[in-house]
Amino acid sequence: MAEPLKNQFGVEIPGNIARMISRVFPAFAQDAFVKDALDGYEALDLMPRGWKIARTLRGYLPFNYPEAVEILIESLGPKLDKTEGHGMAPFLYLPHDCFVAEFGLDHFEVSMRALYEITQRFSAEFSIRPFLVHHTEATLAYLKGWAKDPSPHVRRLVSEGTRPRLPWAPRLREFQKDPRPVLALLELLKDDPELYVRRSVANNLNDIGKDHPALLVETARRWMNDATDERRRLVNHALRSAVKRAEPRALEIMGFGEKANVSVGDVRITPQRAIVGGTVKIAFQVTNTDSCRQRVLVDFRIHFMKSSGKTSPKVFKLRTIDLAPRETVKLEKFVSLAKMTTRKHYAGTHKVDILINGHTKPLGTFELSHG
Repeated sequence: MAEPLKNQFGVEIPGNIARMISRVFPAFAQDAFVKDALDGYEALDLMPRGWKIARTLRGYLPFNYPEAVEILIESLGPKLDKTEGHGMAPFLYLPHDCFVAEFGLDHFEVSMRALYEITQRFSAEFSIRPFLVHHTEATLAYLKGWAKDPSPHVRRLVSEGTRPRLPWAPRLREFQKDPRPVLALLELLKDDPELYVRRSVANNLNDIGKDHPALLVETARRWMNDATDERRRLVNHALRSAVKRAEPRALEIMGFGEKANVSVGDVRITPQRAIVGGTVKIAFQVTNTDSCRQRVLVDFRIHFMKSSGKTSPKVFKLRTIDLAPRETVKLEKFVSLAKMTTRKHYAGTHKVDILINGHTKPLGTFELSHG
């Protein structure tokens, strides 16, 4: 079992932060701060540890917020010199993020300066969101300028911080209703030179498509005009949830708009009687029945039983295959039936479908029991 992330944000973190602050603010009461920060610390998960340190800092830094946050900015270490491979090290600045998000809303300008500095060392995608809610127009104006910033970390904050459905963060309800302000920012970043930023743009557009599928398709079509290879990959990634939902217009943009001339055979779903905690193997063959080469998108879907007795479908991505005339390709995938944070398994009959270019065909069933 993987080690909990909170263990990599251990009891040494408050002491490390205290030493950084003391170098620029000698009056900082290091020992007392560390003692207070560690009171009840070990029982907390990762994010609550960040909030705990931030709230403790409030009592040991000057009460005047602009003065306090300037000390935090001055205490920051070097900026990140690359966009990946940092591991947990940048999480040292999680409490700084929390500090600005909780105490900085009434001090907009200095908080924006703080987030600009923090995001070049960690990420401010969570802490920018309260400002988007409470200071919408002013924050959007800052983000528009940051979309042209030399730092890829700052540019990524523009796309990642405005995601309407950013995981593990409160949703931006107003942007779910009207995503046009967000789309205006994504337009500035769709051809960003950094994959790190373009991937974030794709994720944001994917979020938008869950609430506004027609707007997603309209944007994707427009972006595909005279698109570079990099932008095509961005659009394909942005359409991934729509493709999973087998939305015809999304499939058409990706070149899978027509029904494929294929047959499906040698279906094997094993074991037929599976146990919660085990695995099930889905295997089958796809044959091109046409006299021309075909490129087809192949996925499958399991209708998982819920506690209510109803089912909920989940699509599993397989692959895109280029089939020569009369060619047969075998595909298979093992699916875990272990309990997950995102899915709990219940006994009953589970139907399996195959999706070829978004068109559905029943593949078979398996029985799931608790052993």
